[in-house]
Amino acid sequence: MTNHNPIVTCEDALGMGLTAEEFDRICDHMGRVPNLTELGVFSAMWSEHCSYKSSKKWLKTLPTTGEQVIQGPGENAGVIDIGEGWAAVFKIESHNHPSYIEPYQGAATGVGGILRDVFTMGARPVALLNALRFGAPDHHLTPYLASGVVAGIGGYGNCIGIPTVGGEVNFDPSYNGNILVNAMAVGLARADSIFYSAASGAGNPVIYIGAKTGRDGIHGATMASAEFNEDDASKRPTVQVGDPFAGKLLMEASLELMASDSVVAIQDMGAAGLTSSSVEMAAKGGLGMEIDLDLVPVREDEMSSYEIMLSESQERMLVILKPDATEKAKAILDKWDLDFATIGTVTETGRLVLMKDGGLAADIPLAPLVDDAPEYDRPHEDTPAQPIASSKDLIVKMPIKDALLTLLASHHLCSRRWIWEQYDRDVMADTVAASTGDAALVRVHGLKRGLAISTDCTPRYVKADPATGGKQAVAEAYRNISACGATPLAVTNNLNFGNPEKPIIMGQITGSITGMGEAAKALNTPVVSGNVSLYNETDGNAINPAPVIGMVGVIEDVDAAVGIGLTAADRDLVVIGQHPDQDDGWLGCSVYADVLTSNPDAAPPPIDLEAEHRHGAFIQDAIAKGQISACHDISDGGLLPALAEMIMAGQYGLTLPSAAHASHGWAFGEDQGRYVVVTDDAPCLLAAVPTSRAVL
Repeated sequence: MTNHNPIVTCEDALGMGLTAEEFDRICDHMGRVPNLTELGVFSAMWSEHCSYKSSKKWLKTLPTTGEQVIQGPGENAGVIDIGEGWAAVFKIESHNHPSYIEPYQGAATGVGGILRDVFTMGARPVALLNALRFGAPDHHLTPYLASGVVAGIGGYGNCIGIPTVGGEVNFDPSYNGNILVNAMAVGLARADSIFYSAASGAGNPVIYIGAKTGRDGIHGATMASAEFNEDDASKRPTVQVGDPFAGKLLMEASLELMASDSVVAIQDMGAAGLTSSSVEMAAKGGLGMEIDLDLVPVREDEMSSYEIMLSESQERMLVILKPDATEKAKAILDKWDLDFATIGTVTETGRLVLMKDGGLAADIPLAPLVDDAPEYDRPHEDTPAQPIASSKDLIVKMPIKDALLTLLASHHLCSRRWIWEQYDRDVMADTVAASTGDAALVRVHGLKRGLAISTDCTPRYVKADPATGGKQAVAEAYRNISACGATPLAVTNNLNFGNPEKPIIMGQITGSITGMGEAAKALNTPVVSGNVSLYNETDGNAINPAPVIGMVGVIEDVDAAVGIGLTAADRDLVVIGQHPDQDDGWLGCSVYADVLTSNPDAAPPPIDLEAEHRHGAFIQDAIAKGQISACHDISDGGLLPALAEMIMAGQYGLTLPSAAHASHGWAFGEDQGRYVVVTDDAPCLLAAVPTSRAVL
């Protein structure tokens, strides 16, 4: 008879993505050589995806607290106070490797997983966003990958009934062999009714709810912590398979279960499945857990303890119930036609004990899995400074009109309508503005209060100067929230980079986090949740770094919000943050340079965080006072593309004076901290402007 749980060797550990030194540490913690299941648990919990062992040192430097923060990093999602007794619960997370291997299911399960992170906190999800990066449009895999990812996002989100309200899509050759699929979810809960994952109460039952466990997704967390190579197709079994209809049942059942006053703690079975959920719940509570794996609902025969613990089958949760709540909880799950199984007990041992086939399958001390997981201070090398490019050295001899049309037709700025039209943006009937504005706007059901949400990052800036790029990602999200009239409150981040064992890549990581932290502190938008996705490389070629920012803000009256469209004639246009005498602009590292020149490498535009805060506060105040009827931040492509977008989003055109503004730098420069606003009372508005401004 085959032993499905043998004692392992160092070679087994190397095959699971661990190092020889890490294997030795595991043996020391165990006091013996582990068996296969025990090693599998360690390899998942110590993977880059679960432990953040290369980035923890730097993530600790981010600002994570503030008067608006109810729960910062360390839980399934971040929680902030948005007023009137309500809280916003949100997080962004990657599903990059699975989406490259199997685009539909990879993207779909990314959506499902981030939704579970939100509703496991007791919040009803109200919005989905995404940040997508694909390879060059003419690369042979791009159409297949892009269409599959978009279909997966739409397929899951539309079926589960949560609106997909915004996001961003970029194309660049650096993603030819490793696309990025980042999914963000936002939910609403009463501020005094947030649920957490720390187990408590020795003797309390451990309950498995949701779908059955299969062999799909085994070692998905480990797969997401390694580079790609020519054997990508062989990794398909590590990709999970989603079921949005089961996800909908699980969401409703979980929310009803939490409302029934039966739950002590609850945790999504996400990356590493039953392993991470059981370990994290017990460890956070300073307790232990004993689980009988024979009681876990499975959909395949003869599953081993290793397979059950490492499976990442979707639509599953682990719950600690109050001692007298089992029958009430089971009735709720039966009503929703989902599995409900008492699989274990909370203990005081500080150990994870697993039983299988009447015997002991694993006995692991919990502290080493979490508290003593590796934390590396990897060597890092600063990105070489790029030269500041003069606009006169980049300007191409062509009429401004032709340059504008060329940029608008480029993969940077062309319409993404074919993508967002596949998403249901209006389900739940609380979406106020989506996809075509600077930020999506979702009403708190039954109230005038609303959430403004945006995802942002400019990878070409980050590649050129990681610290500046990290600042800019936060600053642009801040501008997008401000531009609709909302007050930015907090950030979730998704750090997508290459192999951290390479000093130049680690330098990108440290620089980006440093810049991001400076901006989040200066703009009073603390980081409350996030995700790190490393080893985004194929055959040694790293992606352009993409530290994506998801930002959430609040507006007291959604009826006071403004969009970007020109919706009335005979109004004045004013550029906030630009001196009236400016006739040039920053073309280095711009869309203009990338599309029209042969030498796009240059320093990105600098970020003035004090000016960003000042301009944003002014915009928010002016919109609240009704002085601005439309607003658009100036970002990719510069001023003229921003104006073109305002025209296309509205019903009116505009005429610009032609005298002093013939410069391509003025038209397409990407100087930061600027907004175009529309007003019917320019003198009054300009009298209040605390900074430079130009009237168009």
